[in-house]
This record gives sequence, C-alpha cells and structure tokens, in this order.
Amino acid sequence: MHILRLCSVYEPPPSALLGRGVRFDPMGGMQIHAAKLSGALDGLGVRQTVVTTRPPDAPALARLGRHGRVVRLGLPVAAARQGYGAAAWLRAPGLADGLDLVHAHLGEDRSVLPAARHVAAHARAPLVVTVHRGAPRPGGSWPAGTLGARLERHVLGGADAVIALTEGMRDELAKDGVPGERLHVVPSGIGAGFLAELGTPELGEPVMPERIPTPRIGYVGRLARRKGVDVLLRAFALLRDRTDAHLVIVGDGPERSALQRLAARLRIDGRTHFLGFVPHEYVPRVLRELNVLALPARHGGLGTVLPEAMHSRVPVVASRTGGVPELVEHRRTGLLVSPDNPEELAAALRELLESRALARAVTVAARRRVNERTWDRLVHRVMEVYEGVVPLPVPERTDERTGERTGGREPAAAADTAADLG
Repeated sequence: MHILRLCSVYEPPPSALLGRGVRFDPMGGMQIHAAKLSGALDGLGVRQTVVTTRPPDAPALARLGRHGRVVRLGLPVAAARQGYGAAAWLRAPGLADGLDLVHAHLGEDRSVLPAARHVAAHARAPLVVTVHRGAPRPGGSWPAGTLGARLERHVLGGADAVIALTEGMRDELAKDGVPGERLHVVPSGIGAGFLAELGTPELGEPVMPERIPTPRIGYVGRLARRKGVDVLLRAFALLRDRTDAHLVIVGDGPERSALQRLAARLRIDGRTHFLGFVPHEYVPRVLRELNVLALPARHGGLGTVLPEAMHSRVPVVASRTGGVPELVEHRRTGLLVSPDNPEELAAALRELLESRALARAVTVAARRRVNERTWDRLVHRVMEVYEGVVPLPVPERTDERTGERTGGREPAAAADTAADLG
C-alpha cells in the first residue's frame, strides 16, 4: 500500500527547531501525531509520502524510515506557509502516481483539504481525513471564515473516511453532517520513548543548563493563547506561601514574549523557567522530572502530552474542555478545573503538591487508563480504516473472444468528484 499523507505541519528535523524555525513551525500535538503514526506504519512496511510545509533549515526532501519520504513544499517563510497547498495542487499529477490512498490531517489550516481532494481525484484513490480539532465552525473574518467552514463541511462530508481523536469530536462531526458510517475514532498514541523505564533522572542537560529545585509544576506544549498558559502563570502567582515551588514551561510559540513579561509583572519570574523547545525524544525525561503537569487550555482537543503524562505517572491538572474529560476522571485519574479560572487551578495545584496520597492514587489509575493507547496497538486501528476504503483489486482476465484484458483496481469514489475540484 502506498499512502500520501498531507499535513500543514509535521515533525521537523532538529535543525528547524532553532532560530527562525521556532516561529515558523512550533512543535505541537498534530506534528507528533502525524510523525508517530507514520513511523508505526513504516514499521509495518507501508510505503508513505508525506507532503507538508518547509520550515527554515529543513530539507526539501528527506527519508522517512525504511519505506517513505517527506516532501516539503512552499517557501520557508511563516507568512507564506500556506503556499505549500498551492504547490501540492500543481504537483498533483506527479504526487498521485501509484497512490492507493490519500490521508489528510486537518488542523487550523483548511488549505490542506482542497489539495488532498485534488490529489485523490488524480490518483482515483480514496480520501481519509483525520480531524485534529472540533467540528467545522465559521472562523475569521467574512467571507473567508464562512467560506472556509463550508469548504471543510463539503470535503469532510464527501471523504471516504473521517478519523476523530475523541468520542466527543466524532459526535460533533456527525451533527455537522459527516455520515456516521464513515466516522471512526482513533486517539493519539504514546510512542516507544514512553514505554522505556528511564528511572528518575535529575533535570539537567540536554534539557536545560541548570538544576531546578523541587517541587516542579510543569507545562509542555505550544505557547498560544488558547492553551491558557497565562492562566497558569496567574494561578502560580496565587501560591504565595509555596515559594519553594518552581514553574517549568516547555515549548515555544507566539505568546512566549508576552508570557515572560506577565511572569515579571506577577513577580514570579525568578521561579518560572521558560525552557523553549526540547526535542520530543526528551519529553519522557522532562515529564518524569515534574511533580505536577498543568494543562490549562481555554478550548481545543485532547493533544498528545496528556496521555503521555498519564502513562509517565505524572499527576495532571487539566481544563474541562474538548476530549479531556474522556481521559481524566475528576479525582480518579487527575483533577479537572474550569477553563480560564486561575483560582480553581491554583487550588488544584496546591492539593496535588500537598497530598502525596491523592497524587499517587490518580497516577496509578491514570496509567491503567491509558495503558492501551500505544502506537504499536493504535496503528492497526488506522490500518483497518485504510483497508475499509481501499478498493479491492479485481483479478485480470482475458476475454476469450477478443483477447482483451480486463480488471485491475476499481476506481475509488474520490474520482467521481473530480469535477467538483475544478
């Protein structure tokens, strides 16, 4: 099977996580999900071509495991990053050669959808879409936001299969018109790095150049407003009597400078450590060195760090948003708080810092809750989705009267919509 994977962001090489690359393509859940899924499929011998954007210092073409490649299109300029979609559209005939299936990953960038449909039509191959957020809603200014939402509904409604990361997301997509028989739920998985027993190493190189005292409250993820890191800073400032506690912020993004200024205004900058990006292979070590992980998102999906932290036996405080309550049962596998509520978040952080019994109880239950969410298991569920839409080959035969050969692969439904893609 040959799969073309289209995604606006994908795990970049280490060279692209420095300098301009940090601002172009901050690491997040969608990059990690797509990369780990691709790696697991490569382990099964599946041939893949990943088409994505090109951050600064990232090569235009790179190997993917033993059976695939990563093709980075467009300009390495943040303002023009969506140009990869136009480039993929123009290169559709070449990209479509020999494809069995097109798999698009939909995040905030909707331009991936028309490009994916166009390539699928050229290849006469089925289209699968994984949605990394909630159901389509109008966003941005008129008319772009409304037209984009209509495009999203149209493409998702016509896709051969749509994968949601949570049950709640599946229900939203069904309400928005995606046929129920085409909807599947496959969550983000835990990679092999989290399955190794790394012990309890001290926080040090290569994660950061100096030791951070304990207890440590941590955040791992993008620094964007919807992630609510400013709420975490305000909550940390409310722990006035816990001057022994330190806050560790791992990640980068557009809000980093504003968050550093806020930490200074709140007079917690001496105990708040902005580590920036660390390669994802170091995240297991970072998580094991935290006493509590806080995920204070205002809204959004489930992400990848939550199940990773639960598997790593780190007690978690998370906002009651998106698919989080599907994993975190309040006071059983973690603590849930209202979004945008620093007082409630501060109280939950204090409780986990001061009650060893509660912290241990939730981590034991959390580990059991996510025990099956490993990519070596989940990859087979994705393969079931693929096998459900890839047309079965029709055996070739020779007509006895004419001598002509007939048969071969049946055309996929995506080919019927070629006219819609113009």
